[in-house]
Amino acid sequence: MIYEVSINGTPHRVELLKGDKTWTCRVDESEMEIDAAFTARDVLSILIGGKAFEIKREYSLNGELHVVIGSERFSSEVRDPRSLKARRAAYAGAEGPAKLTSPMPGKVVRILAPEKSEVEAGQGVIVVEAMKMQNELKSPKKGVVQKITVAEGTAVNSGDTLAIIE
Repeated sequence: MIYEVSINGTPHRVELLKGDKTWTCRVDESEMEIDAAFTARDVLSILIGGKAFEIKREYSLNGELHVVIGSERFSSEVRDPRSLKARRAAYAGAEGPAKLTSPMPGKVVRILAPEKSEVEAGQGVIVVEAMKMQNELKSPKKGVVQKITVAEGTAVNSGDTLAIIE
């Protein structure tokens, strides 16, 4: 799972990989093994390198998300780039071309909207198979598919540009 996380306005790329008993967490270029468990609603206990942390999630009256670790409070925002809601918010009112990128490594199995075709926001453009599951990647905005940068059967990595919608 890959997330875009902003802490006090500083953006980070966070990738979580489930292991047998622990998780591997990659934050930007750093990697660490963690063990985590929910101890109460909105309270997560994390063990990193033998050191324990309690992390609380809180929402302010105006709806802002805060993370509290010990006595420190951080303003935070978490976006899952795979979610249509996050993609729509990122491109809401955006002018110019939008890149459709692969959220995970996999293989392109189908192109649903060829070049020069008109698409609506949320319409399927490309299908990527990852771990025997097919994921339909949707257009982040209404427009025309200007370029498809992959062919069916192509292996792709997370973050690779698959199409450009203008």
